[in-house]
Amino acid sequence: MDDLTARRHRMDKTTVLAQPAWMSALVHAVLMLVGAGAGWLIKILAGWLVTLPWAPMQGAARLLTSVPEPWLTVGLLAAGTVLGLVVGLIARYEELSVAVSSERITLTRNGKGQEIARDRITQAFLDGKELVLLGDDGSELAREASDLEARRLADAFRGHGYTWADEDPYKDDFRRWVPDMPGLPHGANALLKARAQLLEKKKSTTDLRELREELAALGVVVRDEKRRQYWRNGGAAKPAAQ
Repeated sequence: MDDLTARRHRMDKTTVLAQPAWMSALVHAVLMLVGAGAGWLIKILAGWLVTLPWAPMQGAARLLTSVPEPWLTVGLLAAGTVLGLVVGLIARYEELSVAVSSERITLTRNGKGQEIARDRITQAFLDGKELVLLGDDGSELAREASDLEARRLADAFRGHGYTWADEDPYKDDFRRWVPDMPGLPHGANALLKARAQLLEKKKSTTDLRELREELAALGVVVRDEKRRQYWRNGGAAKPAAQ
């Protein structure tokens, strides 16, 4: 097999990037141990509370300590372990996985996948802990929080023929947003105000995503940093490929 044929063969395959199985198993184990420890602490706290007539939650504490041993200890440890397992499964479900092929990029989180065709993507890069895919007009096709290793992402994208940048080629175009800032399209300030309130209150990332998509429809790219918003026009001059 010559080099060109081998390269095409590699590009035809899909590279799936997700957290390694051993790391997920470690997270599950740690969370289960933490949950079991929490169950043990609840038992100790309940036994202490029943000795203090003035303490709150006396009824719940007495009810808990009325369960005979060893069933109380076994039950609390089991409940804590199950809770830790559930938390671990939720964390795994919310992690980003990236499938890279010569035809498309598929981003999957919470059981939902977003497919972006190869011909729409001009560059990809990591902005801190966020994976960003750019279109040919400077627009962001995707911006997803990711704990995936930077080297693995870069190797996968480059291995399938995508352009991977070491940093955001538009980083100098971003400006910090302040209320009623001039230069924004009509309606963009209202959307940015709504996002600012969500960021300040640390509200749902789903709402933040929806507002980001509405801003993108207006030609505005937004990035967040320490609950502050920075924006640029989506149609900025296209940078040279790296």
